[in-house]
Amino acid sequence: MASRALPLINLLLLLLITGGHSDIIFKYDNQCSYSVWLSASPSVGDADPESGPETLEIFTMPDQWTGSIWVRTKCSSNASNYFSCETGDCGSGTQDCQSPPPTYPVTLLNFDIKQPVVSYEVSLNHGHNVPVRIQPDGGSLVGGTAPCPVVDCIQDISNVCPSTLVAKNKDGLYVGCYSACDGLKDPKYCCTGTFSGPGACQPNDYSKTFKQVCKLAHTYPADNDPPTYKCSGAASYNITFCPQ
Repeated sequence: MASRALPLINLLLLLLITGGHSDIIFKYDNQCSYSVWLSASPSVGDADPESGPETLEIFTMPDQWTGSIWVRTKCSSNASNYFSCETGDCGSGTQDCQSPPPTYPVTLLNFDIKQPVVSYEVSLNHGHNVPVRIQPDGGSLVGGTAPCPVVDCIQDISNVCPSTLVAKNKDGLYVGCYSACDGLKDPKYCCTGTFSGPGACQPNDYSKTFKQVCKLAHTYPADNDPPTYKCSGAASYNITFCPQ
């Protein structure tokens, strides 16, 4: 088992460096039985994106940042040292994947950071490749005293993924599940054209299926159940891949 970082030591070091300034801390806990490679758009400057099984990594996020985080899976280099992944690949050819958009399907973690407020959601709008959970440590919802809720999608989507949306690797094995928008390229699933806007963009049979197993994730473009939460004062945001 790989060694875990010590949160207390890291936080004390951060306090010494920042003089007590309250940073936005993200903790990535990979509980998957396989390595994942962290990715973000726009860049958050991760110099070592590989996260092995049972490892915890701690990052200080920018005070102002809006974007998506995802992980790549089943990555390797070929004989020419070109690095690629079966899901989430960004086409860089290297382990670094900062800013280019991913190849779908991926489970997206969307954040809007405006220190000290962080908005967060788990989105299946571009499919699913790993189970994930976002759990704020402390803090309260903006405009009230309620604690900041957990959002996640931790079920095995492969059990409900329609055959028309299954993503396969070169060996024909399941690696993820496309969203209806990306898999079928139909404006009514993408909520584009005449289907854009809150009134015209409605849940569909595919999004309803995904919602049944991942009630806390957004499954189509206008999905607001649950709302995109806004949290203030959390000590950290704990992001767990393949939570047990």
